[in-house]
Amino acid sequence: MGRKSIKEDKSVYFKAREEAGLTRAQASELIGSITESRLEKIETGKVSIYPEDVVDLANAYKRQDLCNYYCTHECRIGQETVPEVKTSSLPEIVLGMLSALNSLNNQKDRLIDITADGIISDDEIEDFVAIQKQLEQIDRTVESLKLWVSNMISAGKIDKNKLLSN
Repeated sequence: MGRKSIKEDKSVYFKAREEAGLTRAQASELIGSITESRLEKIETGKVSIYPEDVVDLANAYKRQDLCNYYCTHECRIGQETVPEVKTSSLPEIVLGMLSALNSLNNQKDRLIDITADGIISDDEIEDFVAIQKQLEQIDRTVESLKLWVSNMISAGKIDKNKLLSN
């Protein structure tokens, strides 16, 4: 077993490997497509990480949240289009979803009024922005649920084949 790093400013990829209990050599062997040297450079920020590397690390470390991290922090397109998702428990996700849906349900008539004419007027913009924020919260909770499911599949707690066959 290799030495544990005492470096304080560790990248998310560095931390994920350590949390998986792997040395760089073990991780490189497990991944197969990233050399130990390249992995060190990725973890220390000396080289840019490629999307396919992130997918490989996420699978090897059983940390699907690494893909969301990459998209929201390192990908220019993702930074503008992908919501950042935090790993949460299933009850937190469901309660967050229900809360957001209830709030939106309370505002649905106003949304109809605002959008019926196809124009958002100055007196409607504030309400429209509030409704848009509710929709973004629903999007984040949906993405959080997807991440939770991916993590459960990676951990072997949900059978992917059974999930997809239903």
